[in-house]
Amino acid sequence: RERTGAGMMECKRALVETGGDLDAAAELMRKQGLAKADKKAARVAAEGVVMVEKAADGRAAAMVEVNCETDFVAREQDFRGFAADVTRAALAARAGSVEAVLAAKLPSGDTADERRRALVAKIGENISVRRVVVVESQGQIGAYLHGGRIGALVAIEGGDAELARDIAMHVAASNPRYLSAAQVPAAEVAKEREILTEQARGDAKNQGKPDNILAKIVEGKVGKALSEITLLGQPFVRDDKQTVEKLLAGAKAKVTAFERFEVGAGIEKRQDDFVAEVMAQVKGASGSKH
Repeated sequence: RERTGAGMMECKRALVETGGDLDAAAELMRKQGLAKADKKAARVAAEGVVMVEKAADGRAAAMVEVNCETDFVAREQDFRGFAADVTRAALAARAGSVEAVLAAKLPSGDTADERRRALVAKIGENISVRRVVVVESQGQIGAYLHGGRIGALVAIEGGDAELARDIAMHVAASNPRYLSAAQVPAAEVAKEREILTEQARGDAKNQGKPDNILAKIVEGKVGKALSEITLLGQPFVRDDKQTVEKLLAGAKAKVTAFERFEVGAGIEKRQDDFVAEVMAQVKGASGSKH
Protein backbone atom coordinates (compact mmCIF):
# COMPACT_ATOMS: atom_id res chain seq x y z
CA ARG A 1 0.00 0.00 0.00
CA GLU A 2 2.87 2.38 0.78
CA ARG A 3 4.47 1.62 -2.56
CA THR A 4 1.37 2.03 -4.73
CA GLY A 5 -0.98 4.28 -2.77
CA ALA A 6 -3.78 1.87 -3.69
CA GLY A 7 -6.54 0.47 -1.47
CA MET A 8 -6.12 -2.59 0.70
CA MET A 9 -8.43 -4.85 -1.34
CA GLU A 10 -6.77 -3.86 -4.63
CA CYS A 11 -3.37 -4.67 -3.13
CA LYS A 12 -4.66 -8.00 -1.83
CA ARG A 13 -6.13 -9.01 -5.21
CA ALA A 14 -2.88 -8.15 -6.99
CA LEU A 15 -0.79 -10.11 -4.49
CA VAL A 16 -3.07 -13.15 -4.74
CA GLU A 17 -2.92 -12.99 -8.55
CA THR A 18 0.89 -12.83 -8.57
CA GLY A 19 1.45 -15.42 -5.87
CA GLY A 20 2.70 -12.88 -3.32
CA ASP A 21 5.42 -11.38 -5.54
CA LEU A 22 5.58 -7.68 -4.51
CA ASP A 23 7.35 -6.47 -7.65
CA ALA A 24 5.03 -8.38 -9.94
CA ALA A 25 1.98 -7.17 -8.01
CA ALA A 26 3.10 -3.54 -8.28
CA GLU A 27 3.73 -3.95 -12.01
CA LEU A 28 0.31 -5.59 -12.49
CA MET A 29 -1.38 -2.73 -10.66
CA ARG A 30 0.44 -0.16 -12.78
CA LYS A 31 -0.79 -1.96 -15.90
CA GLN A 32 -4.33 -1.88 -14.50
CA GLY A 33 -4.02 1.83 -13.82
CA LEU A 34 -4.36 1.30 -10.07
CA ALA A 35 -0.83 2.26 -9.12
CA LYS A 36 0.10 5.32 -11.12
CA ALA A 37 0.98 6.82 -7.76
CA ASP A 38 3.79 4.27 -7.36
CA LYS A 39 6.53 5.56 -5.04
CA LYS A 40 4.80 8.90 -4.51
CA ALA A 41 3.33 7.87 -1.16
CA ALA A 42 6.80 8.01 0.42
CA ARG A 43 7.42 11.61 -0.61
CA VAL A 44 7.16 14.37 1.96
CA ALA A 45 3.93 16.34 1.55
CA ALA A 46 4.43 19.46 3.67
CA GLU A 47 2.63 22.04 1.54
CA GLY A 48 -1.11 22.25 1.07
CA VAL A 49 -4.17 23.99 2.38
CA VAL A 50 -6.39 24.26 5.45
CA MET A 51 -10.11 24.58 4.77
CA VAL A 52 -13.12 25.23 6.98
CA GLU A 53 -16.81 24.53 6.41
CA LYS A 54 -19.56 25.72 8.79
CA ALA A 55 -23.05 24.26 9.10
CA ALA A 56 -25.94 26.50 8.05
CA ASP A 57 -27.16 26.81 11.63
CA GLY A 58 -23.70 27.84 12.87
CA ARG A 59 -23.63 25.05 15.47
CA ALA A 60 -20.98 22.86 13.84
CA ALA A 61 -17.91 23.26 11.65
CA ALA A 62 -15.28 21.02 10.08
CA MET A 63 -11.63 21.87 9.49
CA VAL A 64 -9.33 19.78 7.29
CA GLU A 65 -5.66 19.94 6.33
CA VAL A 66 -4.86 18.46 2.93
CA ASN A 67 -1.19 18.22 1.98
CA CYS A 68 0.79 18.08 -1.25
CA GLU A 69 4.49 18.39 -2.08
CA THR A 70 4.75 21.84 -3.64
CA ASP A 71 3.20 25.27 -3.18
CA PHE A 72 2.45 25.27 -6.92
CA VAL A 73 0.05 22.34 -6.56
CA ALA A 74 -1.39 23.84 -3.36
CA ARG A 75 -2.70 26.70 -5.53
CA GLU A 76 -3.96 24.39 -8.29
CA GLN A 77 -7.73 24.36 -8.91
CA ASP A 78 -8.24 20.57 -8.89
CA PHE A 79 -6.32 20.22 -5.62
CA ARG A 80 -8.26 23.00 -3.91
CA GLY A 81 -11.54 21.65 -5.24
CA PHE A 82 -10.70 18.25 -3.77
CA ALA A 83 -9.86 19.83 -0.40
CA ALA A 84 -13.14 21.77 -0.41
CA ASP A 85 -15.16 18.64 -1.22
CA VAL A 86 -13.39 16.69 1.54
CA THR A 87 -14.12 19.43 4.07
CA ARG A 88 -17.82 19.52 3.14
CA ALA A 89 -17.95 15.71 3.35
CA ALA A 90 -16.29 15.79 6.78
CA LEU A 91 -18.96 18.18 8.05
CA ALA A 92 -21.86 16.25 6.51
CA ALA A 93 -20.62 12.94 7.96
CA ARG A 94 -19.40 14.54 11.22
CA ALA A 95 -16.17 12.68 10.44
CA GLY A 96 -13.84 13.06 13.39
CA SER A 97 -10.93 11.07 11.95
CA VAL A 98 -8.91 10.88 8.74
CA GLU A 99 -10.10 7.29 8.18
CA ALA A 100 -13.74 8.37 8.44
CA VAL A 101 -13.39 11.26 6.02
CA LEU A 102 -11.42 9.18 3.49
CA ALA A 103 -14.30 6.68 3.47
CA ALA A 104 -16.91 9.42 3.04
CA LYS A 105 -18.67 9.79 -0.32
CA LEU A 106 -18.07 12.94 -2.37
CA PRO A 107 -20.67 14.53 -4.69
CA SER A 108 -19.10 12.65 -7.63
CA GLY A 109 -20.05 9.34 -5.99
CA ASP A 110 -16.52 8.11 -5.28
CA THR A 111 -14.96 8.13 -1.85
CA ALA A 112 -12.52 10.82 -0.75
CA ASP A 113 -9.69 8.29 -0.87
CA GLU A 114 -10.60 7.15 -4.40
CA ARG A 115 -10.59 10.78 -5.53
CA ARG A 116 -7.30 11.38 -3.70
CA ARG A 117 -5.58 8.51 -5.50
CA ALA A 118 -6.95 9.64 -8.87
CA LEU A 119 -5.61 13.13 -8.17
CA VAL A 120 -2.17 11.74 -7.26
CA ALA A 121 -2.10 9.93 -10.61
CA LYS A 122 -3.20 13.06 -12.49
CA ILE A 123 -1.01 15.67 -10.77
CA GLY A 124 2.02 13.50 -10.05
CA GLU A 125 2.54 14.50 -6.42
CA ASN A 126 1.84 12.76 -3.14
CA ILE A 127 -1.44 14.10 -1.74
CA SER A 128 -2.72 13.24 1.71
CA VAL A 129 -5.54 14.20 4.02
CA ARG A 130 -3.44 14.80 7.10
CA ARG A 131 -5.96 15.70 9.79
CA VAL A 132 -9.59 16.58 10.31
CA VAL A 133 -11.64 17.90 13.20
CA VAL A 134 -15.34 18.59 13.68
CA VAL A 135 -16.35 21.06 16.41
CA GLU A 136 -19.94 21.31 17.63
CA SER A 137 -21.53 23.75 20.07
CA GLN A 138 -24.90 24.67 21.53
CA GLY A 139 -23.71 28.28 21.28
CA GLN A 140 -21.55 29.92 18.64
CA ILE A 141 -18.82 28.49 16.43
CA GLY A 142 -16.15 30.98 15.39
CA ALA A 143 -14.07 30.21 12.30
CA TYR A 144 -11.05 32.01 10.87
CA LEU A 145 -8.77 31.26 7.92
CA HIS A 146 -5.50 33.06 7.23
CA GLY A 147 -4.28 32.72 3.67
CA GLY A 148 -5.44 29.12 3.45
CA ARG A 149 -2.46 28.05 5.55
CA ILE A 150 -3.72 28.61 9.09
CA GLY A 151 -7.22 27.82 10.30
CA ALA A 152 -8.92 28.03 13.68
CA LEU A 153 -12.26 26.93 15.11
CA VAL A 154 -13.63 28.07 18.47
CA ALA A 155 -16.80 26.95 20.27
CA ILE A 156 -18.21 29.43 22.78
CA GLU A 157 -21.25 29.62 25.02
CA GLY A 158 -22.67 33.10 25.46
CA GLY A 159 -21.47 36.08 23.47
CA ASP A 160 -22.23 36.53 19.78
CA ALA A 161 -20.92 35.54 16.35
CA GLU A 162 -18.51 38.49 16.23
CA LEU A 163 -16.91 37.50 19.54
CA ALA A 164 -16.58 33.88 18.39
CA ARG A 165 -14.83 34.98 15.19
CA ASP A 166 -12.54 37.35 17.13
CA ILE A 167 -11.45 34.53 19.43
CA ALA A 168 -10.87 32.25 16.42
CA MET A 169 -8.70 34.99 14.87
CA HIS A 170 -6.77 35.23 18.15
CA VAL A 171 -6.20 31.45 18.20
CA ALA A 172 -4.91 31.58 14.60
CA ALA A 173 -2.52 34.43 15.43
CA SER A 174 -1.30 33.45 18.91
CA ASN A 175 -1.30 29.64 18.72
CA PRO A 176 -2.27 28.78 22.32
CA ARG A 177 -1.54 25.17 23.25
CA TYR A 178 -4.09 24.86 26.07
CA LEU A 179 -7.32 26.55 27.12
CA SER A 180 -6.31 27.37 30.68
CA ALA A 181 -3.45 26.83 33.15
CA ALA A 182 -5.48 24.05 34.78
CA GLN A 183 -5.29 22.05 31.54
CA VAL A 184 -1.49 22.15 31.26
CA PRO A 185 -0.15 18.68 32.19
CA ALA A 186 1.41 18.56 35.66
CA ALA A 187 4.64 17.07 34.27
CA GLU A 188 5.04 20.02 31.90
CA VAL A 189 4.47 22.51 34.74
CA ALA A 190 6.97 20.68 36.94
CA LYS A 191 9.61 20.70 34.18
CA GLU A 192 9.07 24.43 33.61
CA ARG A 193 9.36 25.09 37.36
CA GLU A 194 12.58 23.07 37.52
CA ILE A 195 14.14 25.04 34.64
CA LEU A 196 13.07 28.40 36.03
CA THR A 197 14.34 27.49 39.51
CA GLU A 198 17.81 26.72 38.11
CA GLN A 199 17.77 29.97 36.17
CA ALA A 200 16.76 31.93 39.28
CA ARG A 201 19.53 30.37 41.37
CA GLY A 202 22.10 31.17 38.71
CA ASP A 203 20.98 34.80 38.36
CA ALA A 204 23.48 37.14 40.07
CA LYS A 205 20.60 39.39 41.19
CA ASN A 206 19.25 36.57 43.34
CA GLN A 207 22.48 35.60 45.11
CA GLY A 208 21.99 35.45 48.87
CA LYS A 209 18.18 35.59 48.72
CA PRO A 210 16.41 33.07 50.99
CA ASP A 211 14.64 30.07 49.47
CA ASN A 212 11.13 31.38 50.21
CA ILE A 213 11.84 34.57 48.21
CA LEU A 214 13.34 32.55 45.35
CA ALA A 215 10.23 30.34 45.38
CA LYS A 216 7.99 33.41 44.96
CA ILE A 217 10.12 34.69 42.08
CA VAL A 218 9.94 31.29 40.40
CA GLU A 219 6.15 30.98 40.84
CA GLY A 220 5.71 34.40 39.27
CA LYS A 221 7.73 33.27 36.27
CA VAL A 222 5.84 29.98 36.06
CA GLY A 223 2.57 31.90 36.00
CA LYS A 224 3.84 34.12 33.19
CA ALA A 225 5.08 31.12 31.19
CA LEU A 226 1.69 29.41 31.54
CA SER A 227 -0.17 32.53 30.46
CA GLU A 228 1.86 32.61 27.25
CA ILE A 229 0.73 29.13 26.17
CA THR A 230 -2.91 29.24 27.35
CA LEU A 231 -5.77 30.88 25.48
CA LEU A 232 -7.33 32.46 28.56
CA GLY A 233 -4.01 33.85 29.80
CA GLN A 234 -2.86 35.45 26.54
CA PRO A 235 -3.32 39.19 25.84
CA PHE A 236 -6.12 39.55 23.28
CA VAL A 237 -4.64 40.29 19.83
CA ARG A 238 -7.01 43.19 19.13
CA ASP A 239 -6.56 44.77 22.55
CA ASP A 240 -3.44 43.69 24.45
CA LYS A 241 -4.54 45.67 27.52
CA GLN A 242 -6.82 42.78 28.44
CA THR A 243 -6.50 39.02 28.43
CA VAL A 244 -8.81 36.73 26.51
CA GLU A 245 -10.18 35.61 29.90
CA LYS A 246 -11.21 39.20 30.76
CA LEU A 247 -12.68 39.73 27.31
CA LEU A 248 -14.85 36.64 27.71
CA ALA A 249 -15.87 37.59 31.24
CA GLY A 250 -17.01 41.00 30.02
CA ALA A 251 -19.22 39.31 27.42
CA LYS A 252 -20.44 36.67 29.93
CA ALA A 253 -19.12 34.00 27.58
CA LYS A 254 -16.80 30.99 27.84
CA VAL A 255 -14.79 28.93 25.39
CA THR A 256 -15.67 25.24 25.45
CA ALA A 257 -13.28 24.06 22.72
CA PHE A 258 -10.79 25.33 20.17
CA GLU A 259 -8.69 23.86 17.38
CA ARG A 260 -5.89 25.29 15.23
CA PHE A 261 -4.31 23.82 12.09
CA GLU A 262 -1.26 25.18 10.30
CA VAL A 263 -0.15 23.68 7.00
CA GLY A 264 2.86 21.42 7.43
CA ALA A 265 3.23 22.03 11.18
CA GLY A 266 5.37 19.24 12.62
CA ILE A 267 6.27 17.76 9.22
CA GLU A 268 9.97 17.64 8.42
CA LYS A 269 10.21 19.39 5.07
CA ARG A 270 12.72 18.65 2.35
CA GLN A 271 15.79 20.84 2.68
CA ASP A 272 15.97 21.42 -1.06
CA ASP A 273 13.17 23.22 -2.86
CA PHE A 274 11.71 22.33 -6.24
CA VAL A 275 13.84 24.82 -8.19
CA ALA A 276 17.05 23.60 -6.53
CA GLU A 277 16.04 20.02 -7.33
CA VAL A 278 15.53 20.83 -11.02
CA MET A 279 18.81 22.78 -11.20
CA ALA A 280 20.66 19.87 -9.60
CA GLN A 281 19.25 17.54 -12.27
CA VAL A 282 20.22 19.98 -15.05
CA LYS A 283 23.77 20.31 -13.69
CA GLY A 284 24.03 16.55 -13.34
CA ALA A 285 22.90 16.02 -16.93
CA SER A 286 25.29 18.66 -18.32
CA GLY A 287 28.15 17.32 -16.17
CA SER A 288 27.72 13.81 -17.55
CA LYS A 289 28.44 15.07 -21.09
CA HIS A 290 32.01 16.08 -20.22
